[in-house]
Amino acid sequence: MKAIRVTIGALFVLAGALHFTHPRSYVAMMPPWVPRHEEAVAISGAAEIAGGLALMSDRTARFGGAWLVALLVAVFPANIHMALHPDQVRGLDAGNATTRTLLWLRLPLQPLAIWLVRIATRSG
Repeated sequence: MKAIRVTIGALFVLAGALHFTHPRSYVAMMPPWVPRHEEAVAISGAAEIAGGLALMSDRTARFGGAWLVALLVAVFPANIHMALHPDQVRGLDAGNATTRTLLWLRLPLQPLAIWLVRIATRSG
């Protein structure tokens, strides 16, 4: 189980780092009802990095798993917003049927990620 935790943790660290290396992409995805887009992107990136690192350590894995599940639940409304309103995402080809389909198909990935994090933190 540790190898799975380390792999999932590393993926979250990478995803969080992307918030800092490509912030414009993340800011463009922010729903209009979320205040202070740049700050929210930085905070969510730092939260992913912290959760990923915590998941990789035996001593903090359970906390890291709970942290990441909470984070995934917290950002899910933004993913729903993107699927419902692709025209509000700067730089996204909202008129493209494939783009719209992919936005809807990515929604089940969030519960899958939650499940994987929970499975990885159940034991050793």
